Amino acid sequence: MGSVSLKLGDGTARFKRSTLCSSAVNILMLFSVLATNLFALYAFTYSPKHHTITPFHHKNITLISQHVSLIIKQIDSSQKKLARIENQLLGYQTLNVSRPNLANELKLFLQHHQLPLGKDSRTGITEMVASVGHSCEKSAGLLSQYMTYMISGPCPDDWSLEQKLILRGCEPLPRRRCFAKTVSKVGLSTWSGLGCKNINCLNKKPNGFAFDRQKYVKATSKNDFLIDDVLAMGNNRIRIGFDIGTGSKTGTFAALMAEKNVTIITNTLNVDALDSDFIAARGVFPLFLSLDHRFPFYDNVFDLVHVTSGLDVGTKPEKLEFLMFDADRILRVGGLFWLDNIHCGDDQKKRTLTRLIEKFGYKKLKWVVGQKMDGAVGSGKHEVYLSALLQKPMRI
Repeated sequence: MGSVSLKLGDGTARFKRSTLCSSAVNILMLFSVLATNLFALYAFTYSPKHHTITPFHHKNITLISQHVSLIIKQIDSSQKKLARIENQLLGYQTLNVSRPNLANELKLFLQHHQLPLGKDSRTGITEMVASVGHSCEKSAGLLSQYMTYMISGPCPDDWSLEQKLILRGCEPLPRRRCFAKTVSKVGLSTWSGLGCKNINCLNKKPNGFAFDRQKYVKATSKNDFLIDDVLAMGNNRIRIGFDIGTGSKTGTFAALMAEKNVTIITNTLNVDALDSDFIAARGVFPLFLSLDHRFPFYDNVFDLVHVTSGLDVGTKPEKLEFLMFDADRILRVGGLFWLDNIHCGDDQKKRTLTRLIEKFGYKKLKWVVGQKMDGAVGSGKHEVYLSALLQKPMRI
């Protein structure tokens, strides 16, 4: 009797018109369903005439119903309370957008967005949640100030406010709908909030700001490793790396590695200067985030992780472990973990750092402990420094 076709890609799904036989079967199935439901209704509602419910039985039934209802309410209340506690512990939904004087742009950004096709069968999520650090709740006033601007206009010159929020744990920051400040030429004169307007001034700072190209080309102490030696120990298989710490604030390490056809991403914050501008001006990649942030990279992607600071063991051991495990996570098997002149202070702190490193089972390609006087420390004494070149093992 014909058919209706629905074209799906290269195939065709066909829906045949119902025949007389199939219609009879459908009517029979419908009658069976109705009969079954009527029988069930009769069975549940029928009560023999000789069966009498006494007041005592009725009272017991009422009492049981009340208890069951109370238990259900208590379970529901407990589930809601546990959900609130979990949300507070995780920092999820703790940013109260109903508070007064909160920027409308922030409220708009934090709104949850339902998935257009409903619940995702693979992940189970039903909505997209804005990615904002849970510690932003503690700095809601500053965050609201950061999100106060003219839509589609120029962004405020507030890089110092942005960094202040990041250092308070408020990262990632929300996106904004304004145009970032553009400059025709990178220079100190374009920076706001800085006392120095030239390189000589910056070099007088305690940590300096020197473009020392010789550090990785010619050793000045036994703790200094040369780039060519490190690449050779990596069997010339070093292609991409991650540079952690303030020791490469000008991007010198990344720039020298680029000459060896190695791509380096440099972690940076703006300390006394807009370090990210300097690094980008040299044609290398700056990554603006604090060391408390989980590194935004997939597992086992880097051939080299180079660390110049951030491992000072004066902090809590657990916090140092979090950093070490995250650095290890992004380093591939066989990759090199380069500890470059890590300040330990004294032998005791050096032993503490050594014990932590030994947990990872790295192969020690080079391990040098030395002393040198560091004016930045301020004590005028010889301080203990550790340099090491480690290779990540295969773990089962």
